[in-house]
Amino acid sequence: MTLSSVLLLALYLVVIVGLGYPLGLYMARVYDGTSPVLRWLAPFERLLYRMAGVREDEEMPWPRYAMAVIVFNVAGLLCVYLLQRVQGVLPLNPAGLGAVSPEVSFNTAVSFASNTNWQAYGGETTLSYLTQMLALTVQNFVSAATGMAVLVALLRGFTRKNAPGLGSFWMDLVRGTLYVLLPLSLVLAVLLVSQGVVQTFGAYATVHLVEATTASADGSSVTDQVLALGPAASQIAIKQLGTNGGGFFNVNSAHPFENATPLSNFLECVAILLIPAALCFTFGEIVKDRRQGVAILAAMLAIFVPLAVLTIAVEQGGNPMLDGIGVDQTATLLSAGGNMEGKEVRFGPTESAIWAVATTAASNGSVNAMHDSFMPLGGLAPMWLMQLGEIVFGGVGSGLYGMLMYAIIAVFIAGLMVGRTPEYLGKKIEAYEMKMASLVILLPSAAVLLGTAIACATDAGTSTLGNPSIHGFSEILYAFSSGANNNGSAFGGITVSGTFYATAIGVCMWIGRWWVIVPVVAIAGSLAKKKIIPVSAGTLPTHTPLFVTLLVGTVVLVGALTFIPALALGPVVEHLELSHLVSR
Repeated sequence: MTLSSVLLLALYLVVIVGLGYPLGLYMARVYDGTSPVLRWLAPFERLLYRMAGVREDEEMPWPRYAMAVIVFNVAGLLCVYLLQRVQGVLPLNPAGLGAVSPEVSFNTAVSFASNTNWQAYGGETTLSYLTQMLALTVQNFVSAATGMAVLVALLRGFTRKNAPGLGSFWMDLVRGTLYVLLPLSLVLAVLLVSQGVVQTFGAYATVHLVEATTASADGSSVTDQVLALGPAASQIAIKQLGTNGGGFFNVNSAHPFENATPLSNFLECVAILLIPAALCFTFGEIVKDRRQGVAILAAMLAIFVPLAVLTIAVEQGGNPMLDGIGVDQTATLLSAGGNMEGKEVRFGPTESAIWAVATTAASNGSVNAMHDSFMPLGGLAPMWLMQLGEIVFGGVGSGLYGMLMYAIIAVFIAGLMVGRTPEYLGKKIEAYEMKMASLVILLPSAAVLLGTAIACATDAGTSTLGNPSIHGFSEILYAFSSGANNNGSAFGGITVSGTFYATAIGVCMWIGRWWVIVPVVAIAGSLAKKKIIPVSAGTLPTHTPLFVTLLVGTVVLVGALTFIPALALGPVVEHLELSHLVSR
């Protein structure tokens, strides 16, 4: 790694933690109702509750809270599906795009409702402005707010005693959207527009080429190009802040109209991890022990930093196959050097590698480079981050409640070691909580491995591969890892708009989101009914370096046992094969 890479990664982490701390404290006050901002917008908030016919002070038992989450998100899913199917007759469609096919509509609806934002389509050639705004952007907000609401319900489970309810999902949803996501998105959208990210309702523009080219089909001269436009900045802001990741254009944040400058690149990359990092401080504030939030953040960084360093080093090292033909891949002041395949020249390997690790550590999935073109080990790190369950920062809300499931397992293991009933934050962890936490970890993992196995064993799964053999397996494994863990990024090199992949990955996204949310809310309900046990000499401190080490070890061990055999058949073998070819 070069010194500039080290400094850029350090600056990135310092900015995230520095901004995350005050934001985390602010969000804690939003959800407990003590923020002064709530008083300013209280009339509008109450109006929203009246319009929806709900009570803000309602106390929902966990089954009712979970049902509200599912019903609301299924309703959003159906709206997104219908809007795609009828977009051809709706306004704000200057390109005259027709209805989206049923399988892609289903895949996209599940994707955006589940905060995955996996895209089996090209935005500028498939979706109208209205569909992008009314269907996708709205879901970017409410799916993110849903994850934050479920997290807050879980934290109430830790802080309440002998309580039957977890609060109101509707209040948590509204406050997360109105007081957190909307203001941050407005600020980021304005900053992105200042950097050249497009925001317009105008029709696609036709421009004259500086140099004419020749069409490959008939050899005719091409002198003009159509530039796709649209209200992109408003969607880009919430796609990053809400860890959504769905691009307005097909190549996502590698597109200059989505990500125009190095500054816009840095701002968007910071936005990816900002709220997930801030929620660690929110956690500490809500449970009245800020050390607990710091410990969780430290565990996340302990996994994130080594994988970021690995990816940067591998991509900066370049492709050894090119060294043999005399290509100089050394980084200089005038050249980014390294493996530039699939990367934008204005970003280079370092910024592309940081983005790749950040977007897969969070359940974001936006890309500013093509992960399919990374070196084998450079692609392994982002893939494994997803397979760990999107808990190293993870999605807004979902990442932290996923990590807390691992914390529950870690204290249970520690309890077994000393022969004592495990406790976490004053609540006994018993068989019910362990069963639910196990489901949270096992269900997405099973979806990844079973989906990959079915795809590899059927013609429907292998017929659309652009790259056969080892790399083709990696593409399939990455696709199902991304879908089942609600990430949304892709290796590419595989056509996923057909019936098989659109349906199979859609089912995986469903499992990875709602089959995880229900056990988490069930744990919250169980914990809320328990009394709080005072700290004693036998209580395991969960804010110390020892517990951080135990938590990191639990995450890595579970991830290793589950996915290393599959990774060994893909990126690891590909790396060894490349090393063998170079040594010959």
